[in-house]
Parts: sequence; structure tokens; C-alpha cells
Amino acid sequence: MKDTVQKPFVELLAQQGISLSERQLEQFEAYYKLLVEWNEKINLTAITEREQVYLKHFYDSLSLSFFYPLTEVTTLADIGSGAGFPSLPLKIAFPHLRVTIVDSLNKRILFLREVVQVLGLEYVECVHGRAEDVSRLPVYRDRFDLVTARAVARLNVLAEFCLPFARKGGAFLAMKGSEVEGELKEAAFSFAELKGVMKQVDQMELPIERSVRHFVRVDKVGATPGKYPRKAGLPIKLPLVGK
Repeated sequence: MKDTVQKPFVELLAQQGISLSERQLEQFEAYYKLLVEWNEKINLTAITEREQVYLKHFYDSLSLSFFYPLTEVTTLADIGSGAGFPSLPLKIAFPHLRVTIVDSLNKRILFLREVVQVLGLEYVECVHGRAEDVSRLPVYRDRFDLVTARAVARLNVLAEFCLPFARKGGAFLAMKGSEVEGELKEAAFSFAELKGVMKQVDQMELPIERSVRHFVRVDKVGATPGKYPRKAGLPIKLPLVGK
């Protein structure tokens, strides 16, 4: 039985052609409860009010699917996932996805593994490590159909974190806030260096609060050059910039 929080959530998704079963709604609710429970022990999110979690975390995460055809994606990597956004909401709504989550904080990885277990999600791997180190491992390098990050780092930094995970013919989709023009210009060099080509930028307003979201799609056109990513810490300290 859908309540006053789940009902508008379901209706908003229906407008985008996404329908959720009772089982999937139960999974979202269990996810919400675990998020609040664990948030008292470790800092996962500043947003804990139920309606806000459904809108600003769950719906916001699923909005990626409005701009990229997830029915054509098998393998998804989520880099710096934090509390599991956007990959775990996407996995709940699109169960066929094989998801790999990479995060540098082991406490968050323990939380994510608990969510995966309690929700009964299959084919979800939670990897503890820094993106720069994990993407050097052959099992993850140049492997994924789609790589995403819902992160605060600038695009030229995110590119070095994320593009090494994407396979040739795959894509990197960055979920960003309201301002992207400046970031796109400064990221052009890093995209090229990492064998990425900027495909398109989509925009939407989050319902109710009307904050703007951007979705920057970068297609991977070749294997990651051997010198990338640079060692852990360097992409943030010294972002790639053109001469």
C-alpha cells in the first residue's frame, strides 16, 4: 500500500515510463530505514527526512535513466558512491544491471554491503579503494558499459577518476548541479587525454524544489592510456589542464 511519500514518488516515475512493483517499493523503504539507522553511526547524508530522501536521493538517482538508455546497459560502475547514489536506486529499478560500487571509505562500503544483503540485491560488488588504484586493476579497467558519479568534484577531476573504468564504446555520465559551463571548458583537455569525447549535456529541474541538474555524457572512444590515472591524490591536487 503506497503512502503519501511513495505515491507521488511512483507517479513522478510513471511520467518517465518507470513502473515499480510492490517488491521494489519495499526495497526502497528498507533502504531508507537502513540509511537513517546507519547515519546515526557514520556520516552518510545530511538529508534524512523521508520525503526528502525519496526526492533528493532516490528520484534524483533514478533521473540518470531519463537521459541514458539503461535497457542497453549491462555493467554499471559508480565511483565515489557514498551512500549508494545513484547506483543502488538504479539497481532496484533496473534489476538486470550488474553494479560495481567503488568508495574509498570502508565504513561506507560496510553500509552498502548491508543494504545489498538486506534488500536481496544480486550482482552488486562493493569495492573499498581509491578510484585511481582500483581502475589500475585489469578486472575493472576499460570494462564497463556505463560509469557514473554523483559527486562534487569538478569534471576534469571526475574524468580521471571515471573514464578509466569505461570500455571503448561505453560512456561516462556525470551528474552535476546547476553550473557546468565553466567546468566543461576546463575539462576538455582531460576528456581528450582519457580517450573521451563529449557527447551531450542534458538538463532537468528536480520536482517540487526546482533545483537544476545537469547530466554530462562523455563517450569512451579508445583504451585508457597507460599513464592514467595518475597515482592516488594527484588528480585532485593537480587536475589535468591543457598547455
